[in-house]
Amino acid sequence: MAELWDVYDVNRAPTGRTHVRGEPLAPGDYHLVGDVWTVNFENKVLLTQRHPSKPKGLMWECTGGAIQAGESSLCGAVRELREETGLRADPENMYLIHSIRLKDRFVDTYAVRMNFALPQVVLDEQETVQAILVDWEELLALWAAGKLCPESRFPLYRSALVSFLKQF
Repeated sequence: MAELWDVYDVNRAPTGRTHVRGEPLAPGDYHLVGDVWTVNFENKVLLTQRHPSKPKGLMWECTGGAIQAGESSLCGAVRELREETGLRADPENMYLIHSIRLKDRFVDTYAVRMNFALPQVVLDEQETVQAILVDWEELLALWAAGKLCPESRFPLYRSALVSFLKQF
């Protein structure tokens, strides 16, 4: 069955229409994406490596993906985290740290702190091939080396992610 997205206008107002994933969006139409930076109680950040067949294959990233029709950004981000890593986050512990409008999407970036270890991560083999936990310096080194995506947006929410990490 085809995955459906809700369609939004340039001001993020719902249009009442849906869109089939994989088909081009019409000019002026937008959909929602939710990204999640997951941090464990040792202040290590979870990264997954993209499947080689995907765009930007083998780059490291936080968890995320398209929000399905009928979902809120928050609920979709929680679902993406569960589907891609097997980790179950409490929506009340998810913090919106950044939101941006891009060419055809609005991206909401969340951060969550959870008690987990790497052996608990169960990867979706169609999405990712590996998971690692990194400290802040290792995360910055991956970004500086051009191995972290989305490379262009990371500087926009870097300070918000730092603020989130400093809470603990």
